[in-house]
Amino acid sequence: MNAMKPFLVGDEWRSEGRGALTSICPTDGSIVAEVAIASAQDVDDAVNAARAAFELPAWREMPSYKRAMLLSKFASLIERDAHHLATIQTKDNGKPLKESLAQATAAAEFFRFFAAGAETLESSVVPSRGEYFGFTEYEPVGVVAAITPWNSPLTLEAQKLAPILAAGNAVVLKSSEVTPQIGLEYARLALEAEFPPGIVNVVTGQGDVGRALVEHPGVDMITFTGGTKTGRNIAKAAGARGVPVVLELGGKSPNVVFADANLEHALHGVMAGIFHNAGQSCIAGSRVFIERAIYHKFVELLVKAVKTLVVGDPFDSRTDVASLSSFEHRDLVEAMLSTDSSIEVLCGGKRPFGEKYNVGAFFEPTVLAVENDHPLAQQEIFGPVACVIPFDDEEQLVNLANSTEFGLACGVWTESFPKALRMGRRIRSGMVWVNTYKITAVNMPFGGVKASGYGRECGIAGMRTYMAEKSYYVSTSRAPIPWPRSEMFAV
Repeated sequence: MNAMKPFLVGDEWRSEGRGALTSICPTDGSIVAEVAIASAQDVDDAVNAARAAFELPAWREMPSYKRAMLLSKFASLIERDAHHLATIQTKDNGKPLKESLAQATAAAEFFRFFAAGAETLESSVVPSRGEYFGFTEYEPVGVVAAITPWNSPLTLEAQKLAPILAAGNAVVLKSSEVTPQIGLEYARLALEAEFPPGIVNVVTGQGDVGRALVEHPGVDMITFTGGTKTGRNIAKAAGARGVPVVLELGGKSPNVVFADANLEHALHGVMAGIFHNAGQSCIAGSRVFIERAIYHKFVELLVKAVKTLVVGDPFDSRTDVASLSSFEHRDLVEAMLSTDSSIEVLCGGKRPFGEKYNVGAFFEPTVLAVENDHPLAQQEIFGPVACVIPFDDEEQLVNLANSTEFGLACGVWTESFPKALRMGRRIRSGMVWVNTYKITAVNMPFGGVKASGYGRECGIAGMRTYMAEKSYYVSTSRAPIPWPRSEMFAV
């Protein structure tokens, strides 16, 4: 075991005299790292360091193309350290290494895309309604608090850091206590990329550290990805202080298979939608709606295919589904499924049997037959659990799909594109996939509606999220302001 890992405040790595978080590998229960815990004073220092760095001309007046150069260098460093970063993530949360390697590539893409955004972002010239020239420009909001979850820190932290920095802000990042190491690695890379000290700060700890950050009066904006309950509490705290917030929260997304779909493609799409990363994804297609005419046939194919999935070591390339992210989360998923003996478990539903599984937080890929109003079809399980539900026609499908508090994503499998577009427009969600599932791209907006949050990440709009638009009126008149005539206020 190496020495306790420090967190970053300004240009100071801190660990002395502080307690420690223990990162436990969920595959075998081994301790992979001990990370220093930030105090309330550390959070205060981090916010103050971010404020001081943000106000310095070296950053505040830095031309956007130079910020772009820093972001591009950050991307290159991620690519250089990709295997190291992927290994750390896999040890922290049990994600298959092949998925972590793909996410390291995606993380670099975030920084490259927003480097381009920093250099090419345009403002608007607004048609005049008087004797003035009107235009707008975008300015950074200031100090941004970014709080991230444990399921995919490589991409989710890059998804926040890259646009925040491209927009010219300073940031204090708080990683999940379950996966604290990737944030610390990004702090290291930010300094190596030569971002000014204090522009990127990373604090670590439990929920009290996140709470201190959210409630800090020096924070100008909050961005959070995680559970809906926590998101609502953050929104309440942000509202009390009048600061903007971006929330990317939970989901219980419908993945719809119509009778005219290519069933082979739909089967692969349903499997990927819920069993990728052991279902630990906000956009998981956890409610599988199947048109009644093919319901029994498709469910039979699905169950047969699920039983062939390889559950095992995340470092083995043959593994399809690895462990859940922690023993606590595995126990939570297990408890949710054990609360109701009336549910029909078509496959899975328990810990896998075997000596190699006993030391890890494994749970079998599971298919349940339940009604849409059953709690397991309404609550976000965040595990490898698919709920299969039949439907008769489009109208019933829309009602069933929308009968949830969530609205993050949906998938539609059909050979009729008019039908697909009808469903996409009527199902309340932030994203729609047609004959595919779980594709995301850095240049496409990402976010949901209802209890799945608000605001958008990714795309140029995702960069503007972390900026404030300012309007300019430049007089073109040679005459003085007509005071006290009221028409000067005409709009």
